Amino acid sequence: MRRLRRVWRSASFRLAALYLLLFTLSALVLGGAVFLTARADLQSQMAERITAETTYLRGVFRNDGIAGMVGRMVERGRGESALDYLVLDAAGRRLAGQMPVTPRLRPGWATIAITAPEEADKEPENVRALITDLGGGLLLVVGDDLGRIDDVEEAIATALAWAVALAAVLGIAGGLVLSRAFLSRIDTIARTAEAIIAGDLARRVPVRGTDDDLDRLAGTLNRMLDRIGTLMDSLRQVSSDVAHDLRTPLSRLSQRLEGALLHARSVGEYETAVRAAVGEAESLLDTFSALLRIAQVEGGSPRAGFRDVDLGQIAETVVDAYLPDAEAAEHRLTVTLAPGCHVRGDQELLTQAIANLVENALRHTPAGTRIEVRLTCDPGAGARLVVADDGPGVAAEDLPRLLRRFYRGERSRTTPGNGLGLSLVDAIAHLHGADLRLEHAGPGLRVVMDFAPSTAAGRSVRQNPRVS
Repeated sequence: MRRLRRVWRSASFRLAALYLLLFTLSALVLGGAVFLTARADLQSQMAERITAETTYLRGVFRNDGIAGMVGRMVERGRGESALDYLVLDAAGRRLAGQMPVTPRLRPGWATIAITAPEEADKEPENVRALITDLGGGLLLVVGDDLGRIDDVEEAIATALAWAVALAAVLGIAGGLVLSRAFLSRIDTIARTAEAIIAGDLARRVPVRGTDDDLDRLAGTLNRMLDRIGTLMDSLRQVSSDVAHDLRTPLSRLSQRLEGALLHARSVGEYETAVRAAVGEAESLLDTFSALLRIAQVEGGSPRAGFRDVDLGQIAETVVDAYLPDAEAAEHRLTVTLAPGCHVRGDQELLTQAIANLVENALRHTPAGTRIEVRLTCDPGAGARLVVADDGPGVAAEDLPRLLRRFYRGERSRTTPGNGLGLSLVDAIAHLHGADLRLEHAGPGLRVVMDFAPSTAAGRSVRQNPRVS
């Protein structure tokens, strides 16, 4: 009983009931229109038939007299569909015909109630009749039984009633079946949600492959759950990485402060220990700032402020800013730009992404390395930003891991940094719908950021080298 109440109260059953009500109302309106149209048409046909018959008998009367007219009436009065006839003299006496004599008949249309003597206990039959004055007091009455129209009207009404009743039964049955199927799939989604709430994050909503609305909803929910699962895995990984990678600088900070307390004997020694501790603390703050920045970018909040920005101008600004550092480190920094290459995005984030790539190349390559920043733009293929160097590159096993937070290859362990630069670049690329790839340049490392055609537009490519 409880399940039946759920079915009655379900949205699918109510929707089916609404459709059934609309269908019933439409059927009643349509049936009423058919009923009235058929009735009017039948009455019109009856009137035309009576009029034609009256005209014919008047012609016979003029040519052959009353005897000829009565003879034709007898001939044409046979059969179930025959008309009813009556001829009265000036005194109102019957001269011919089967219809009973009715007093006070006057020329024109009239409805006459006829009751047969042997059927006195039954309701009288109504006859639609045309009364015509033939002259000399003679009246000709030609009529037809209105019961035929009543029979047709009754048949139409009966058919309409059966159609509505059958539609109601089928609609209710269909609504029950549909509601049960709908509730079954809703219960499946609810059970999946309850399992996920209980901790089974691997559970997914079953998809039947019918590609209906519920299947598409299940697919969307599954993609959302996959995304949530990925974020949860990333969160666990980040938590583990934070605990592991911050332990070393925190330990160094603690050791320096403890060492100062235990061994420092002068103001100078205390100052040296404090400066070292401040340096460790600033490194920790930089790491937490980078983590916070990555979380903000992955949250997607900056997307609301997206606008058209000139990617070439951003790249040129970044290269100009790093030219003095490149000269100091004896690197050759070159840039090749496509003018007028615009993308939709956040200028500050894109500037930071390009700056991180250039800074990584400067920091992790030896003196004399050539670093190239190249931007190409094609309305059909999108924009492509490449930062490549011809340095020693990275080990093959390190390449797929460089985008992980806090990951640092063996060759970069001795250089400053926290292993979050490329992770931030990856988050910014994902926010802008760009594809970020790390490739071997043979020698060196190549970082490629491809923007989709829908977000990039530009004019013809022009070489614009800037070399340091």
